[in-house]
Amino acid sequence: MYRLFVGLALPDDVREQLARFNHGLPGARWVAPENTHLTLRFIGDVDRHAAADIDSTLQGVDTDSFDVWLSGLGVFGQGRKTRALYVRAEAPSGLTHLQGKVESAVVRAGQPPETRKFSPHVTVARFRSAHPDRIQAFVERNGLFRAGPIAVTRFVLFESHMGKGGSIYEELADYPLNLTHSTKDEAKRFESQRPEHAVRP
Repeated sequence: MYRLFVGLALPDDVREQLARFNHGLPGARWVAPENTHLTLRFIGDVDRHAAADIDSTLQGVDTDSFDVWLSGLGVFGQGRKTRALYVRAEAPSGLTHLQGKVESAVVRAGQPPETRKFSPHVTVARFRSAHPDRIQAFVERNGLFRAGPIAVTRFVLFESHMGKGGSIYEELADYPLNLTHSTKDEAKRFESQRPEHAVRP
């Protein structure tokens, strides 16, 4: 079985910026820099044949590259039930358009439709036990964080593996977007950071 999701990988310099948050908040389980990403569609556990079908339909996604910005922090949950800290992703039309095409492709591959509204973000920490006052102070202290523009020139089919320290995300396949003039130079830089081997399911 494969535990899959579709998302955007982040360039190394943005991951380094996000890693600067990784202290000063008791009870937080920080996401390792190499695991930070922006989820477009969580899929879940599927067999090899379903994974191949998903890969096939994702290859048919045809849309242009675009820029995205990360700006400010937020939380999922309230009070002592706060479960995650995230950085907001500003959603230009390109991002919502891509997410819609990915959703359509996954459904065409036989997966059930997503019922939750798309809320673009990058998770940076999770909590087993939350300290609401400290979390709120941390969010306010880092509220002016901003990173971008980040050129989105591809999207990725990830597999999630459980490790001793938490989940590890492997790129199974990636799918290029049509390059626009503003993203061509950034695509060349990002290309050098891609894994050498991507294995299709």
